[in-house]
Amino acid sequence: MKKVLVLEDETSIRSFVVINLRRSGYEPIEAATGAEALEQKKQNPDIKVALLDIMLPDIDGFEVCRQLRASDPKLGIIMLSARTQEMDKVTGLMTGADDYVTKPFSPAELLARVDALYRRVGGDEELATGELVQGPFRLNTHNRTLEKNGDRIKLTQVEYSIMKLFMDNPGKALSREDILNAVWGRNYFGELKIVDVNIRRLRIKIEDDSTNPTYITTVWGYGYKWGI
Repeated sequence: MKKVLVLEDETSIRSFVVINLRRSGYEPIEAATGAEALEQKKQNPDIKVALLDIMLPDIDGFEVCRQLRASDPKLGIIMLSARTQEMDKVTGLMTGADDYVTKPFSPAELLARVDALYRRVGGDEELATGELVQGPFRLNTHNRTLEKNGDRIKLTQVEYSIMKLFMDNPGKALSREDILNAVWGRNYFGELKIVDVNIRRLRIKIEDDSTNPTYITTVWGYGYKWGI
């Protein structure tokens, strides 16, 4: 069964999400507080995707996201919130979330996001075999890991997908739309901004100096390019 953690303190919203997930073949694991969500993840280590509300009665969803991400780099995380400010979206993504859905949302939109993220974390696909080696980087496409100069770099599954896209296309300028379609899917409902935030997060992990990137360079007014 495909387990999805649902952290939402409002019972009516949580029930709405849970019903729609069950109808689509998922097994929702419910939590009403941040502490409960962290405990549910410990008890259900096979959870592959988590839906996290931001406003909670104990700790906020950003902190839950940080702790979940630290304990499981491969977990898919979607933030749920009524907040619409740009900074809240950026904060959620920079703390380790893969996506952001603003309330109110339709069942079709939420399930499309969950389906796409579940596929990316490897829930429904066979793993490829082999490695991509470029400069100091070694991307293992069997276990979906990245090393730089022999040292493991922890990536989320979205970050892994972006790295693989870049390493499959060395020296090629990729537009933000190219990256969005390849990583999030052509049916993605969200904004192009999610590409920029994930690139920023990835640069912090792989660049010698993220303020002066040399591996992922910006193609102004267009997108990004990978070069060694």
